[in-house]
This record gives sequence, C-alpha cells and structure tokens, in this order.
Amino acid sequence: MFGLQDIPKFVLAFFLVLPIISFIHEAGHVFFAWLMGGKNIRITVGTGKVLFRLGMLEVRKYYFWYGLCSFDNLKRSHRFANILIFSGGVLFNAITTILVMYLVEAGTVVAGMLTYQFTYFSMYYIFFALLPMPYPDGTYSDGKVILDLIRNKPHIADTIYRITWNEEKRHWQVLDSSKKVLETSRDEDTAIARAHQLAQNTRPSRVLQTKAGEEIEVCNYPRVPL
Repeated sequence: MFGLQDIPKFVLAFFLVLPIISFIHEAGHVFFAWLMGGKNIRITVGTGKVLFRLGMLEVRKYYFWYGLCSFDNLKRSHRFANILIFSGGVLFNAITTILVMYLVEAGTVVAGMLTYQFTYFSMYYIFFALLPMPYPDGTYSDGKVILDLIRNKPHIADTIYRITWNEEKRHWQVLDSSKKVLETSRDEDTAIARAHQLAQNTRPSRVLQTKAGEEIEVCNYPRVPL
C-alpha cells in the first residue's frame, strides 16, 4: 500500500529518475540520427517554456514530462535508416537497464531505491514507447512509426514541395506533391523560405528545386521521434 513514507520516493522518481531516463531515450534517437547524417540535431527534455539551451540540449519548464528530438537533412533517409532512428530510444533504454542490472548483480553498484526505480521506469518507458498507438495530439508512438515503416504505410511517405521558375509569368512558385501551386514570389529566396516553412510544418517532407532542368533536393525534414 502507498503510504506517506513513500511520497519522497515518488518525488525522487518523478523529478529525477524519469527525466534521466527520458534524456537517455532521446540520446538513442539522436545517436542514430547523427549516424545517418542528420543536421541541426536537438534534444528537448520536458514541455512548456524553454528554461535554457546548452548546445543541442533544450530543457523546458516541465522537464519531468515529455521529450523529443528533431533533426534535418538526413543523408541516408531510407526506411531502414528511419527504423533505426525510431528504435534508438528504446535500444538505449534497454542497454542502460541491462547495464545497471549487471552492475548490481556483479556487486559493483549497491542495489537501492535509485537502481530499482531506474530499472522499473526504464521498462515502463520501453513498453509505452514500443506500444503501437496514436497519441491525442496526432503524433504516434515510436512503435507505431516503426510498424508503419515496416509495412510501408502511405502516410509515412515524404510530402514533396517543389520550387520552380515559371518563365511565362516570370515568378517563382512553390508546388505541392500534386504540382498544385501553393505560393508565388518574384524573389527566389522568399520562395525557398516559404517552401522550408511548409515542409517543417508537414514532416516527413522534402524540398526539391528545379535548376537547369534538373531536380535537386534542397532539404529534408524527417518525422520527429518522441
């Protein structure tokens, strides 16, 4: 039974152990994103207003709840690469859990409340990350994305935005996947900036530009792992 004497243990788990586990989880995503050539990598721990940024780490006001990582421009953006990236969080959680259990068994680390909470909540984190389910805000669990990637579900496919020059009308235009004109501009940089904005808001997505009759990738914005 949960008693008054257990409240400090609960506070320790919620405000210290869980954020550490969350950070390890996001570090797993980041490792594989870096391995696949990702740029602009950022780890976000918590939710709410930003408290501080330190390099790629961003800590928010409610640091004990939620976490995600973001990155752009994967050099290797095929399905297997994305499966590795989305599996990285639970993989790092599993590795650190097994490591702590091994150290306790070997007598290197003394078993106590911290080791118990760490292993317990790591398994909790792994279970809910792998459970293939949608979240109320429209995002998906890592397990759901991994499963959909394996099944090659259509909604996982990149949304394509194209930047082209219309010679007849003498303006730049941003097109969607069906070649429908979304934006027009006399200025190339403005058209590119708008395409980037649209792509960032519609992950996973790619921005392509036609130059000298050849279509090249300007940037890609992969889905954000949680």
